[in-house]
This record gives sequence, C-alpha cells and structure tokens, in this order.
Amino acid sequence: MTDITDNMRKYSSQVVDGVEAAPGRAMLRAVGFTDEDFKKPQIGIASTWANVTPCNMHINKLAEEAEKGANAAGGKGVIFNTITVSDGIANGTEGMKYSLVSREVIADSIETVAGCEGFDGIVAVGGCDKNMPGCIIGMARLNRPAIFVYGGTIKPGAGHTDIISVFEAVGQHAKGDIDLIQVKQIEDTAIPGPGSCGGMYTANTMASAIEALGMSLPGSSAQDAVSTDKASDCFRAGQQVLELLARDIKPRDIMTRKAFENAIRVIIALAGSTNGVLHLLAMAHAVDVKLTLDDFVEIGKTTPVLADLRPSGKYMMSELVAIGGIQPLMKRMLDAGLLHGDVLTVTGKTLAENLANVADYPAGQDIIRPFDNPIKKDSHLVILHGNLSPTGAVAKITGKEGLRFEGTARVYHGEEAALAGILNGEVVAGDVIVIRYEGPKGGPGMREMLSPTSAVMGKGLGKEVALITDGRFSGGSHGFVVGHITPEAFDGGPIALLENGDKIVIDAETREISVGVSDAVLAERRAQWVQPKPNYTRGVLAKYAKLVSSASEGAVTDK
Repeated sequence: MTDITDNMRKYSSQVVDGVEAAPGRAMLRAVGFTDEDFKKPQIGIASTWANVTPCNMHINKLAEEAEKGANAAGGKGVIFNTITVSDGIANGTEGMKYSLVSREVIADSIETVAGCEGFDGIVAVGGCDKNMPGCIIGMARLNRPAIFVYGGTIKPGAGHTDIISVFEAVGQHAKGDIDLIQVKQIEDTAIPGPGSCGGMYTANTMASAIEALGMSLPGSSAQDAVSTDKASDCFRAGQQVLELLARDIKPRDIMTRKAFENAIRVIIALAGSTNGVLHLLAMAHAVDVKLTLDDFVEIGKTTPVLADLRPSGKYMMSELVAIGGIQPLMKRMLDAGLLHGDVLTVTGKTLAENLANVADYPAGQDIIRPFDNPIKKDSHLVILHGNLSPTGAVAKITGKEGLRFEGTARVYHGEEAALAGILNGEVVAGDVIVIRYEGPKGGPGMREMLSPTSAVMGKGLGKEVALITDGRFSGGSHGFVVGHITPEAFDGGPIALLENGDKIVIDAETREISVGVSDAVLAERRAQWVQPKPNYTRGVLAKYAKLVSSASEGAVTDK
C-alpha cells in the first residue's frame, strides 16, 4: 500500500473536504463511500465495456480488477463508462461514419467525467480501435497521473481465421470461388470470443504504440483478452497509479517527443496500421508535441519492417503473444540504437530500465525477423505527395504489393458505389479505384474502406488494381491502397477533380502520387466544381464536420 499524502488528493479534496461538501459526500455514500474513503485519492476507472462488440464484451471484469488494484494500494477506485462502437460491424454501412467520431466522444467523456468528479488519477481500459487513442487523448488533456490498459487480443478462429477472413469471403463468393455454405462456415467460426481483432490491425497497432509510448505497463499490448496475465495487468495498473500520484508523474512527463518517436518506430517494425499515423498525430496534439507527416517519413527511412503479421503477413497477434509479445522486439531495437532508452514510462522507470532484463525470442521463431533479414528495409507507412495530394497521403506498402502502380482512374462518389462496382465486375485490372467524399468533413467521419479492399482481395484483384481515397483504411486492409488524401474532396482537393480515364501514378520509392492532367486542365475543372451540401446538418456528425481538422493534422476537433 502506498503512503497517502494530502498532495495526492489535489482534485478529490475539492469535492469531498469540508462542511460545504456535505451534499456531495451524501451522494457518494449512496454509491458505497465510507468515512475512510473520503480520505483516499480517488482513481477513476474508465471502462469501455459494451456488449456491442467482442472487443469490449469482457472489459467490465477487467475494470473491476483495476478497481481492486487501486483500492489495494490505498486509493478509492470508481468505475465509470464511456462508449465504444464496432468498426467490424459497421464497416461498409452509413453507421461507419460514427467510428472516428467516437474517438473524440471517448476523449471528451473521459475528460468530462474526471474533470467533474475530481478524480486524482485515471486508469482507462480500452479494447477496440478508437478506444485507445480516445482514452489517451482524454487522459492527456487532464494531465493527471494515468495508465492505459489494453483489453487484449482475440484467439484465432477455426482454420486460422479472423474478421478479415469473413470480409474477404464476401469477395470470394462474388468471384464464385466459394458458395454461401462456405461463407456461413467462416462467418460462424471466425470470431470465437472476447478480444480485439487478431492481426496487427488498428487495435493491436495502437496498443503496441501506447506501450512503446510509455503509457501502458510493459507487456500490456501483447496479452490474450481472456487470461490471467490480462487480469493481473489491470490489477497492477490500478496499483501503479497510486505510485504515479505519489511521485507526481503525469502524461505530459511521459508523452514527450522522444516517446512519440519510439512509438512510430515500433509500429513500423510491426507493420502496423495506417490509422496509427492519424491517431499518433492526434495524441501528440493533445500534449502539444509537434508531430507531422514529415516525421513519419524521416523516422521511416531508418526503421525496417520486421514482423510477419496479418494482414500482409502470416501470423496473428496471439502467436506473437505466445513468444513474448513486443518487449523482446523493443529490446532488440533499443540495442540497435533505434529507440530512446532515457524516456520515462508509467512504471516510474525509463524504457531502458524496463527492458534491461527482457529475454530474447525463442530460437526458431519466424514471426519477428532479424535486422539482417527484414521484410522491408524501411517503413511500410509511406507518406505521398504530388499534384493529387499536395498536403500528404498515407499508404501502407510492405513491398509485397509492388512499389509502383500506374493505372486508369475509375471514380466513385462514396464507398457503397465503389463496393458495388467491385462486386459486379465494373472494376477491372489496371484500374485505380477512386473513392472520394469520404474524408473527415465530407463523409463526415472518414470511413474505413475495409469492405472495398476486402472485396478487391476476394475477387483476386489485389495485385491488379490500386485504390485511393480521402477516407481511411482498416488495419485489416491490404493491397496497393492509399488513404488520407489531403486536401479532401469536400474541401476541393485535387481528388475532387478526377475523372474516369485519368492516368494516375503511385510511386512508393519516390513517395509521389500524381494525376497525368495539366495544371491548366485541373484549373478548368476546379472552376466548374461545386462544393456539395453537407450530408448532415444536425447532431454529432454535423458538429464533427464543422470542427474537424485535416487528416494530415490528425483529424482533431480542438485545433
């Protein structure tokens, strides 16, 4: 148990101390507070539990473990909820427009509850894609001692399947490779229970990034959702927040420029999701760390891709968990001079101190490659510029897709039209599928193009076509794909001016994305272009569209 001092109750004392706080204490007695509890630091446990997705269906139990840990260390844990939505369920539908918006709602709600209730420290437990950056942004804004806990990864489905297997089965059926009975078999068995999607998709990417950032306890990002390790991780996080309180270590002490550089290098080594770019930009903004797309370019030049993980690779996260997770990888990277070892973490120790006694991976494993035999010698996260994206776009190119694609534009207004064109055979080899008006403002909400990219792979066109969009991609997307094209179409970016038949070149080596149309012709098209009316004029999507910044700036709403 931590020795409790008055300075550890900086915020809760304002809520519960003194005769004038009697009404507040009366309310808290009804939820279980005792006289002794009022003398303890209050630790808010932000739970993203919900039964809307397997990613979060178990998190109520994990939040209870974190509460127990806080109480055991001398604090008073108080569980509260924030929301989650399911990308896997909403992808391909109008509902997916709420996905990225949920990141802001989560951050706002954590800030709101903790700010109102006077919590002295925070533990946040998240399981799905937007939970993680949302929790970190909320805790960063508050800047009170805080730890993030990842809810953990799902087990593989039958036949080494996962959610992406189901999406790609739809395309395989459209091609005629499998029948409806086979689709149903994959659907029935691919998701066996609780936990986040099983490859190095966005959830596992962001969990790994946050551990590398120093905001999770070592090992938190690589644990099965249903395991004694994960329960212990939550309990220890609840305890450790009291230590952070005692030492007055806050998120801004941990989330430094060097820490973000570590996080970027780790997600590159893991072949992580393009969403990592968007979210790290937003998380850096929350602590006033200057981070730009150019930083991903520079760091990527000297960081190899080492992990053979889905979607572009072979293995699942649970298989990486079985050989030790990301800690041995980070130790290798530190020893190679790729990580800053002097950064502070939530353990109260430096990254180098945390990694000092970490054992290497077992001999014979081939999930994590050695430095002399990388999957790619530099980053798979390729930042592209050119007359098609003057302020930057983000591609995930491991090299397996090739490094250059030249093709003919096939333009669609929105995801649904593109998906129909792919499934009905309108899209053919040599096409560059253009999906526009799906950006942060234009959608609004910057939907993920998982259904179209999965359909492309299922139809066997993965190496025959490219896809570009001002929307974004699921961590499960793979193929020759470019997202986050800025300026977006709704703002009159060049992607709004493309026409069927335009020649498009995407070059990962020169980091260029261009359309073979003269400036004069583009200017003529721009003179004829009319900004479309907003898709929503009321509610959260309308508010988001009015507030949101460019994807090149993290799509934040408080810039």
